[in-house]
Order: sequence, then C-alpha cells, then structure tokens
Amino acid sequence: MENGGRVPGPLPSGDPPPLPGGAGPMPYEGVWRFTAPAVDASVPQARHAVRDLLARQGVPAPDDLVQGLLLIVSELVTNAVRHAALLSPMLAVEVAVGTEWVRVSVEDNHPYRPTALVADHGQTGGRGLLLVREITQEAGGACDVEHTASGGKVIWAALPLKPGGV
Repeated sequence: MENGGRVPGPLPSGDPPPLPGGAGPMPYEGVWRFTAPAVDASVPQARHAVRDLLARQGVPAPDDLVQGLLLIVSELVTNAVRHAALLSPMLAVEVAVGTEWVRVSVEDNHPYRPTALVADHGQTGGRGLLLVREITQEAGGACDVEHTASGGKVIWAALPLKPGGV
C-alpha cells in the first residue's frame, strides 16, 4: 500500500467550531489518505492500516467504535475490489478525524453508484452496504455514496467519537 501520509486541507463539513481561547486542533485531528490496488489482499491491509493509524494518532475512540469502523472499512474495500476493479484498478481509503467524530471513506473510479438493497437470505453475499448502514445508524452517525468529479464514487461513513451523535 502506498501511504500518502497526512493530507492538508479542510476537514469534512460539520467540524465543530474552534476551541475557546484560540486553542488549535487536538493532536489526533487530521486527514490521512492512502491508495491500494483493487485486489483481495488490500482488504485486510486497509483494515490494519486504519487500526494502526487510529492507535498511532491516539484517537480517543472506544473499542466498539473502532471495531465498527474496521468492519465498515472491510466492507467498503471489499465492495470496491469485487465490483469496481475492472474499471478502477486502484482505490483510495481516507480517514478524517475531528474532535467529535471520525469518518472513513473508500473511493474508486467506477461510475456505478450502489444502493443498499435487501439481499436474498439464501445468498452468501450482497449485504455489505446494509451492514455499513446499520453500524453507522446504531452509532448515531451518517453514511452516503457520492459521485466524484472524475466520474467515480466515494462511499463514506462518519461516526461520533462519543455516544450521542455526530
């Protein structure tokens, strides 16, 4: 995996106002982005990279939130590998952390915008986005799929660091 490191620029919308007294960002705040080939081996690599990043930055996230985020990353990268690799041989994973939330996203260059459909219970797959939506809602967060300027898509989920919502 290529690690592009910390990406400068604004955090996603909804960032809380600056702390009183002009205090700067918390040490764990920032945006990190890395790319990976759209292959099966990238799923565990992305999950481990996100886990290690959260730990290294000292993000104050409870273990259940981290486990939910890692499952979301696994599902989103798996979807990109399975459904977008033909038109998008590379994918990007981004982690953005604010004082009260953490957002993970996976971007690919495939134009198809998936929807979370109810899967046939006899099938062994097809429930990834439903799982992402359920984890996100239970945590009080938000998720969506958006088109990119290049014609691809980015699927993201933002979860609050503390119970009670983003």
